[in-house]
Amino acid sequence: MLQPHIQRMPMSAATRSSLFANHNFTLLFGGSTISAIGDQFTLVALPWLVLKLTGDPAALGLVLAAMALPRAAFMLIGGAVVDRMSPRRVLLGARGINALLVSLLTVLVVAGAIQMWMIYALALGIGLSTAFAYPAGSAILPQLIQPQQLQPANALFMGMRQLSMIIGPAIAGLLISAGAHADHGKGVTDSAGLGLAFGIDAVSFLFSLGSLMLIRIHSDHHPKAPAGSLLASVASGVRNIWADLPLRAFILYAAVVSVFVGGPIQVGLPVLADTRLDLGAASLGILMTANGGGMLLGSFLSGVATKLVRGRLGLMVLGIDSLAGLALATMALVHSTLAGAVLLAGVGVLAGIAQIAIVSWIQRRVAPEMMGRTMSVLMFTFMGLGPLSAAIAGSLLKVISLATLFTGAGLTLTAIALSCMTSSSLRSIGATRAETAPA
Repeated sequence: MLQPHIQRMPMSAATRSSLFANHNFTLLFGGSTISAIGDQFTLVALPWLVLKLTGDPAALGLVLAAMALPRAAFMLIGGAVVDRMSPRRVLLGARGINALLVSLLTVLVVAGAIQMWMIYALALGIGLSTAFAYPAGSAILPQLIQPQQLQPANALFMGMRQLSMIIGPAIAGLLISAGAHADHGKGVTDSAGLGLAFGIDAVSFLFSLGSLMLIRIHSDHHPKAPAGSLLASVASGVRNIWADLPLRAFILYAAVVSVFVGGPIQVGLPVLADTRLDLGAASLGILMTANGGGMLLGSFLSGVATKLVRGRLGLMVLGIDSLAGLALATMALVHSTLAGAVLLAGVGVLAGIAQIAIVSWIQRRVAPEMMGRTMSVLMFTFMGLGPLSAAIAGSLLKVISLATLFTGAGLTLTAIALSCMTSSSLRSIGATRAETAPA
């Protein structure tokens, strides 16, 4: 459910104008926007490719794990590397590698030469490169703009990512479905549409690379002096989180949520679209778009919801996850694209509200010099455990039905969220303004 996002703040027209008057910011925002939309094509096409190639949900879970585990395992190392080098150069290298790998995937699919071992290898490479791209992307912005512009700039980037989740999956799903009519019996089913989807993502990387090559930042010529080893820096960040009882409790709770939501969503939705729904890949795109649209709406409503709960953010998050578990269980009854889209849009609204509220709490609570490592640990929680959950979910679908997977995961999540309401550490999240020091 929860994923790291940047707090949305009110933004005046003058602030927007001054941001886009900055040539470097405009280059970064433009390249990132095109790349983010392109990423959505691969997020739809890759699971569809695996299902068409194998028909095995367990294989899909393993591919997702192969991509996300190296990303999670090396993300903290990636953050430490970025601190010692120019984030622009790290991001340029990471996205360059991603562009090559997605281009290779495109060629293999179009040529009808793709095999599962190739997909596993490409997934590992993509996951490893993004472990460095994520921290580099978050570190480059403060070097392009003034400190007082960071919050509105981050709000622009967050809104752009949510909009890409609305636009990209729907177009990708329709494109893959339309491309099925162009197949001529060569290679995997839907290969024409899949190849086009991967190709669009590969081209989108070129825009991002071009913008990064034109940007100039201070650390290109004045990198920070290394202080201690990479592992020592990572360890200090983990120790800081562990010493903060409410923060530690939330990280552990988030890990549980990732296990019970990540797998069924990542594996269950493609299988649902393939086996039950009427539009095939287009149904998968519509489901993902509905969820992204709900999250965008929820991010706008987060400020209002936070005021209504009067600082009881912990209880609000637990209540939201209780409802999300019930919604996930209800997916077991879905047999139409419309019903699934409505349900996932509602879940997205709740998720958007919770994400903004909890990340804002973390931003207020954690010291600035520890923020990067703290957020890296939070991202590690989702990007490490989520793929493991996907692999388990894929294997379970060999012995249980899709309905049982959705029902069991959803009701378990609801039970855990309700039981955690007895935890004083989780209930106290956001309770007082004095909660700025470790408990």
